[in-house]
Amino acid sequence: MGRGWKYLMIRVMFNKPLVIGLAGAVALAVGLGFLATASDAPAADEQVLNLYSSRHYQTDEALYTDFTDQTGIEIRRLEAKGDELLKRMSAEGANSPADVFVTVDAGRLWRAEQAGLFAPVESEILDERIPANLRHPDGLWFGFSTRARMIFYDQRRFEAAQLATYGSLADPRLRGEVCIRSSGNIYNLSLLGSIIAHDGAEAAEKWAAGVVANFARPPQGGDTDQLRAVAAGECGVAVANSYYFARLMNSDDPADQAVVEHVGWVFPDQAGHGTHVNISGAGVLKTAPNPENARKFLEYLASDRAQTLFARGNNEYPATSAPLENPALETMGEFRVDSLNVSSFGTNQTEAQQVFDRAGWR
Repeated sequence: MGRGWKYLMIRVMFNKPLVIGLAGAVALAVGLGFLATASDAPAADEQVLNLYSSRHYQTDEALYTDFTDQTGIEIRRLEAKGDELLKRMSAEGANSPADVFVTVDAGRLWRAEQAGLFAPVESEILDERIPANLRHPDGLWFGFSTRARMIFYDQRRFEAAQLATYGSLADPRLRGEVCIRSSGNIYNLSLLGSIIAHDGAEAAEKWAAGVVANFARPPQGGDTDQLRAVAAGECGVAVANSYYFARLMNSDDPADQAVVEHVGWVFPDQAGHGTHVNISGAGVLKTAPNPENARKFLEYLASDRAQTLFARGNNEYPATSAPLENPALETMGEFRVDSLNVSSFGTNQTEAQQVFDRAGWR
């Protein structure tokens, strides 16, 4: 096991997560059936769903509790980073107890797909509720919430009209102004993957090189760090996912409100392809002991009730037209989404990393 498993959060048939050390996690997991052996494959249980999730949001507790209240199916949950869960499921093979894998970004869902972990799900509910561009063409996984990859700027120095497109990030007029995460970040890989899909690798590399030339500092930190850097004057422009800014907008912390006061936002490419979105999604494992419960869980995530919880609880956009019930998202306004199927982000992931490398984006 990797170091990321030193501490695990396991939810087992009750509402509060338990945080324990590695030895305790292994012992508890064995006792509860999370670790299977070659001679003891996991058995089906009509009232249980085993969930592996890289979503680390406390607000998701409401989703799990509501699902159990509606169906009587208890959720056993194991949380870790997405790539660590992928390694774990691959190692467990046919003996994995996991029914459903939940993670963020189509790029990680693609990695699970490439590892042969998913089984196609046939569901009229999912096909009707989830837009075609937010799900795998063959039903291997589905997106249940979205996050827009947006441009943010220092309102004291720039105007939205100057930053209307992703292409503007490579404009020489922004020399020394751009803050953004590293090239290995899955959100950036997916963004570049979409540019490759639309414009080709050559144009994508030219764009990436232009952005590198405009760096205010070497890539560092997460999305919230980029937003705080804009407010602090370290850079004039940044790229971040919408829900990070919405979280600051909904915060009562004066430090967060100080960031919001100085930072403006743009939904890029409204006159072109539309704004790039990445997803949080899920798929059913081909070895799932409880495939019917897994399908029910995915269908629940597509319901208006669950979709609104995504928006209200974690500042994400619903994949459906469910109500937002989120003041920050409502304030940020409506926008046109890029209709490109998100599965292309994974398909282009390897090439995107190569383009970043050639452009000097570390």
